[in-house]
Amino acid sequence: MRKLLQGIVEFRKNLQPAQREVFAKLALEQKPDSFFVACSDSRVVPNLFASTNPGDLFVLRNVGNLVPACLPDRPEEPRGSAAAALEFSVKNLGVKDVVICGHSECGAMRALLEGLPGGEPHLQDWLRHGEATLKRVAQAPNDSALSPVNRLSQLNVLVQIEHVASYPFVKERLAAGELMIHGWWFDIARAEVLAYEPEERRFVVVEEGVAERILAKMEGRRGSKF
Repeated sequence: MRKLLQGIVEFRKNLQPAQREVFAKLALEQKPDSFFVACSDSRVVPNLFASTNPGDLFVLRNVGNLVPACLPDRPEEPRGSAAAALEFSVKNLGVKDVVICGHSECGAMRALLEGLPGGEPHLQDWLRHGEATLKRVAQAPNDSALSPVNRLSQLNVLVQIEHVASYPFVKERLAAGELMIHGWWFDIARAEVLAYEPEERRFVVVEEGVAERILAKMEGRRGSKF
């Protein structure tokens, strides 16, 4: 807590007039570009590794960067705060991109693999939304040099993309070319962000050339409405 309080004091001291003006404008409205789903893990800091400013991202953080799938036979059934944040960002804020960002050495993925000790009913209940990933990894060929936890974590990103795409309001905007869903993965030890490339069926480090290629493909897909 001491570090947090000292940080607030430093923020007040160092806040420049131009920055205060930005916050004054943001107080009137927010127009984030993306809805960003990340794990609650303290080592994962989206605004740091994506170099974003206040107002750029509408962020959801939870254990395991999970989004409960929409139930096909009960599409209107409430699916909790994650679904609420997705719905608000897409329907009210009109974000153009959804990013699911997993990370290495994820405790939630380890808990799925190894199981949880007794006495953690709330965590056990939440992690049921990751069981689809656990089933999928058991069926997939293991041609990766990743550890079991990191392999599960990368696959979990792809499964959560499917969960996001299962909502009718998301499907509508995907079909109209008004929304795209992206899979990222943060390698903590290397301080590298990787993006999933569907054509290569793997995560690749987002260096300058890769970023330009991804942007070009995004512009092409949006221009042709998929």
